[in-house]
Amino acid sequence: MAPPETNPTEVTMMNSIDRESVVRRHTVELTEADASCALTVGNGDFAFTADITGMQTFTAFHDQAAAHAERRLAVHTATMSTWGWHSMPNPDGFVLADAMSRYETARGPVEYPDRFDMAAMFGGEVPEEYRAGTWLHTNPHRLDLGRIGLVLRASPDAEPESDPTALRDPRQRLDLWSGVLTSVFEYAGAEVRVTTVADPHHARVAFRIESELLACGLAGVAVRFPYASDGFFTTSDWSAADRHTTTPERLDERGCLLRRVLDDSAYTVRLDWSQGTLAATDDPHAYELTNHGSTLEIVAGFSPEEGPEFGRDSFETISRAASAWWRAFWTSGAAVDFAGSTDPRAAELERRVVLSQYLTAVNCSGTRPPQESGLVTNSWQGKFHLEMHWWHAAHFPAWGRPELLERGLDWYLSILDSARATARRQHYEGARWPKHVGPDGRESPSDIGALLIWQQPHPLHLLELLHRGSDASERDQLVSRYAELVEETALFMASFVEYRDGRYHLPAPLVPAQEFYTAATTEDPTFELAYWWWGLEIAQRWRERLGLQRHEQWQQVQNGLPSPHQDGGRYTAIATEPYLRRDDHPSMLCALGVVPATPLIDAATMEATLLDVRDHWEWDSAWGWDFPAMAMTATRVGRPDLAVDALLMDTPKNRYLATGHCPQMGSVLPVYLPANGGLLAAVSLMTAGWEGADADCPGFPDDGGWSVRHEGFTVWP
Repeated sequence: MAPPETNPTEVTMMNSIDRESVVRRHTVELTEADASCALTVGNGDFAFTADITGMQTFTAFHDQAAAHAERRLAVHTATMSTWGWHSMPNPDGFVLADAMSRYETARGPVEYPDRFDMAAMFGGEVPEEYRAGTWLHTNPHRLDLGRIGLVLRASPDAEPESDPTALRDPRQRLDLWSGVLTSVFEYAGAEVRVTTVADPHHARVAFRIESELLACGLAGVAVRFPYASDGFFTTSDWSAADRHTTTPERLDERGCLLRRVLDDSAYTVRLDWSQGTLAATDDPHAYELTNHGSTLEIVAGFSPEEGPEFGRDSFETISRAASAWWRAFWTSGAAVDFAGSTDPRAAELERRVVLSQYLTAVNCSGTRPPQESGLVTNSWQGKFHLEMHWWHAAHFPAWGRPELLERGLDWYLSILDSARATARRQHYEGARWPKHVGPDGRESPSDIGALLIWQQPHPLHLLELLHRGSDASERDQLVSRYAELVEETALFMASFVEYRDGRYHLPAPLVPAQEFYTAATTEDPTFELAYWWWGLEIAQRWRERLGLQRHEQWQQVQNGLPSPHQDGGRYTAIATEPYLRRDDHPSMLCALGVVPATPLIDAATMEATLLDVRDHWEWDSAWGWDFPAMAMTATRVGRPDLAVDALLMDTPKNRYLATGHCPQMGSVLPVYLPANGGLLAAVSLMTAGWEGADADCPGFPDDGGWSVRHEGFTVWP
């Protein structure tokens, strides 16, 4: 790249960015109640999602199931954690063996848990043969821990307000720099101000409510608890009061414990308030807090233990802790500033980048892998999709925040025995990682998930990114700590291949990342072939870091993987008929983009594939992470013009709301965090480049339209 003074794209390196200005110019401000726009505060392991009041006041307005039935977008206002899970009773004693089907393979007959009808996710009738698979698919599911909202009355004897349009002049502001949500509105002739903040270290949320309506009895706070739900669109069941218990235990005049039991699940809620009275209501799972002053402060803490790990802290203490954490977050790691760009898309890209950093920190940086809709709503019952873990969290070390990825990687060690058992059952060595899974590691029946393979190299890729992004003093410890995980993952990959015709093939049955091919006949998908080589290469490097020789069998597999199938000088998705469909994910692009250069992929052929995808793909069918994937491929093949175009393509599944969320499939998925994480991964590659690249900012065109200031990024492999 030419020197900065002659380069039409301005590039400025370290210590040049006013980070607070960059973040604050994308402060989220809402001025009306919108069911599709709910704002979340949280810490990666806990999140509280609020409506326009800063609390969970208008739950019916945000009911996602009702909205989906009416074909409109809505986001739940739920309270969720990484540790809160529930299973419905299992009187039939369903086990995974009840959902198996037999496949004939070169290794002999193998059973996969594929007996699940996807129609059941959307309320369809479940045939008898799929009952076991359906129960196992939907259990366990993530718990909605409770709702905390205002009770507003127009007069002392009126029913509580249920219509958010009754609020006048609502103004809501999420200060990303401090993590503080401020909500102001008028009701019954008086102003109400609510400040909401999440504890950065515990499952706690704190509120300060200021209004004369408190003193005159027209405002209070309701704390309500639902039964669990195993639905796709619902986080809670308010019609099953007899299926759970809420037992209060008074601490003193300003605090109590509420002990919750739902079948075999239990947790504790600690409530502390500044002044006032907490009283039971006619609902055995609802309480109302009233106050005769004009200010009320509340702290609600949630714990899986009988006794919470935290004591009483004030709203002010938690607010200060949150502000300190978020300031440290924004001032550490990487930053990018597009101010001064003349390309009209630059401001929108910067907005998406800033908001995506906030959303992934809140939803994707916990001690367990993230879910596609984070800690906001319960698509797929809140279970993890491990093929999406990369898209949620790979960006953290690239952005200089490796610790936020590392928090979730120990979970793989916790389910290692389960993953080994899956591999043994299928006559493989090592550990096979599941696709759709709850915290216990038991895979969920699915005709797609049980046969998907591209999640297998993910732990290796994530660990390599973590190693690159960590301090030199920490790398030896990482190599030792995760050595067994690396070894077991690679053992499976090397045993999964099938040797035929002098090559090691990825054999049927399998499902590729573009999921709509027939598992029983699909072989050698392009992306997965390149990813298999790269995953084994990472495992070889980790052996060398341990002082071991490269594994001879793994090297044979690497050397013997076939070149991906081509048609007309372009890569197809798979090597068997029909070779390529032009909908869903253009996954073959990931073979050079998500995956760095390997001996299997020719860059010129990939560029031709990229151009063909751009011109002929059914983009309405693509998903939010496909656009970052395309941008990464464009960057690696030297087409920065296409990288920016892909990242900002104007198509339904690549539109970001005022909250930063990127909805998918109409009203089906109002929140889709892989789009946010993928965007950050792409921008980091476009900015920092990769090892051996000969240019800075290789993903931005030298056309005079982009001013890119950046600092703190880790170079990609």
